[in-house]
Amino acid sequence: MMSPSTTEMTALVTGGSRGIGRAAVRRLAADGYRVAFTYASDHVAAEETTRLAAEVGGQAFGFRAEFGAHGDAERAWAAFAETARDHDLGGHVDVLVANAAVGGVAPLAALNEDEFDRTFAANVRAPLFLIREGLSRLRDGARIITVSSLAAQLATPPMIAYAASKAAIENVTIALAKELGPRGITVNAIRPGTVRTDSWNALSGGRAEAEAAVAARAALGRIGEPDDIADVIAYLASPDARWITGSVVNAAGGTGI
Repeated sequence: MMSPSTTEMTALVTGGSRGIGRAAVRRLAADGYRVAFTYASDHVAAEETTRLAAEVGGQAFGFRAEFGAHGDAERAWAAFAETARDHDLGGHVDVLVANAAVGGVAPLAALNEDEFDRTFAANVRAPLFLIREGLSRLRDGARIITVSSLAAQLATPPMIAYAASKAAIENVTIALAKELGPRGITVNAIRPGTVRTDSWNALSGGRAEAEAAVAARAALGRIGEPDDIADVIAYLASPDARWITGSVVNAAGGTGI
């Protein structure tokens, strides 16, 4: 629900055209933020995110930005600046959700250096430099939320590069919390387990037995939904989370405990 505390505040969500990112855009828009979000290439999916934000009475504006190549952070902020001008967003950011990531299934024997480098470039270097290049746009007291994965905590040999990149972004999160604390900026990570996204659907092949096996490992007995994660993101973005920084919040329904 829109409130005076968030009206006219701006959030930026990377990878907002589907999955967890889309759910975060929708939730933050419902809370009253004007939300800018990035998408890699699927303009139709981005338009659907904008529609869903409007459906809950909010505003969301998508712009293209691909992560994983040198200079991606500068290009993303330039595109954000253009979007901010077009939609009168003011150019400053109160909440930054670093969600965009790449992943794949490649056990050690099949892993190559290009795949490893691509994963770390998109999942670690991109959010780190996005934050660095955006320091002048982030307001004092802003919230930064990175999206990790339960894979960072568990042994996941088939996803070794992805899991290692998520462990790295958790360390980045802790370091930035210390560095940006004097400005009142909080920096936290959220660690989802298995969530019903396009990636999960592709990985599971839609097999009921695959979902049942994952659900059986969760204390709450089901697979996660994007809204489950978006609600935690919204909490970390809220004034109620003002005293939480440098934390990694498990949001996996009790998987692995």
